[in-house]
Amino acid sequence: MDQKKSKSEITKRYVLCIIGLFFSALGVAMTKHGELGVSPISSVANVMSLQFSMLTLGNWLIIWNCILILGQIVILRRRFQWIQLLQIPLSFLFGYFTDFGMWLFSWASWDFYPLRLVNVGIGTILLGFGIALCVIANAIMNSGEAFVKAISDTIHKDFGTMKIFFDISCVVLAVILSLIFFDFTIQGTREGTVIAALFTGIVIKFFTPHLRHPLERILTGSIQQQETSV
Repeated sequence: MDQKKSKSEITKRYVLCIIGLFFSALGVAMTKHGELGVSPISSVANVMSLQFSMLTLGNWLIIWNCILILGQIVILRRRFQWIQLLQIPLSFLFGYFTDFGMWLFSWASWDFYPLRLVNVGIGTILLGFGIALCVIANAIMNSGEAFVKAISDTIHKDFGTMKIFFDISCVVLAVILSLIFFDFTIQGTREGTVIAALFTGIVIKFFTPHLRHPLERILTGSIQQQETSV
């Protein structure tokens, strides 16, 4: 019975992780429609989607995430845990969810600058909420965070420090690609990227403690146990 319960909990954790990915993808899509840039980790894919529009933003996010997974394998080598290959189907889901979000929020494109900032704000909240759900699910790390963890574990540096360095590196790479592709002009990386970088963590810290206890009760089945004991 304990084994069945364990499998049930694992299943629920992966379901919660997928729900978190869905909201995160909606956040990226909403921010994208603001046309003020996207989150740092999505900025490279965003620039690529502008230059090579035959592939959608979701397609480029799938490619980018798979590159990060390959990077983990190269960095960790024998220490790479093959269960982490589950990041691949999750990356595909995130890409598909992002394209769905682009369609769902297709009405949310504005010329009025304050409304574009509203897009970024709503997108950042959705992104942070989705990441908080994934953190609570504790099922599998997304490719970006797993890549950072692979580096931090290998060179023995603090994860938080390496995460900041990674986000900055993504933005720098996106700017370099933009300068190359668009005649030395910056496209796809603007103030929205900075806003997302500064406030996503705050949103995560707000939602995580408020959601962790009720969701953990559902995930571990403690509610059902209490009802049975009564």
